[in-house]
Amino acid sequence: MERDGEPLSARPALETEGLRFLHVTVGSLLATYGWYIVFSCILLYVVFQKLSTRLRALRQRQLDRAAAAVEPDVVVKRQEALAAARLKMQEELNAQVEKHKEKLRQLEEEKRRQKIEMWDSMQEGKSYKGNAKKPQEEDNSGPSSVIPKRKSDRKPLRGSGYNPLSGEGGGTCSWRPGRRGPSSSGG
Repeated sequence: MERDGEPLSARPALETEGLRFLHVTVGSLLATYGWYIVFSCILLYVVFQKLSTRLRALRQRQLDRAAAAVEPDVVVKRQEALAAARLKMQEELNAQVEKHKEKLRQLEEEKRRQKIEMWDSMQEGKSYKGNAKKPQEEDNSGPSSVIPKRKSDRKPLRGSGYNPLSGEGGGTCSWRPGRRGPSSSGG
């Protein structure tokens, strides 16, 4: 039994020595590179999370493509819904065009009526300027009406014969294109 006792008594000594060696090496490793190990673990965790979400999204897209290719009914329903939406938008556009045309007809009718009134007032010998301005003021109450502006009696900035494309009358600045031929070396 001594034989069995010696290895038993020696065994705990080896185990404690091994534990001490492990403790010293791991302790010195953590003391030296501890923060690097912590940050690298955090970085690996973040990278793994990002890659796993992208991988899941890629798998989902592949499954969706496969499902769309397999189910033609879904494709047909999408196309029908798209056609219905386009038709609805076209109907709305057509309704807006009809409203605009009706508005233009009313404006044309109003202008025609004003011309007739001006002609009648001229035939009677009355002034037609006063009558013509009143309906225009009523029309100008809308936000889309255009108010004509009078020309001011200012002097024009340039003469009436000025043409910027002619190259004449420019000033001190004149541009001329370079020669087209090969450059001469002068020798």
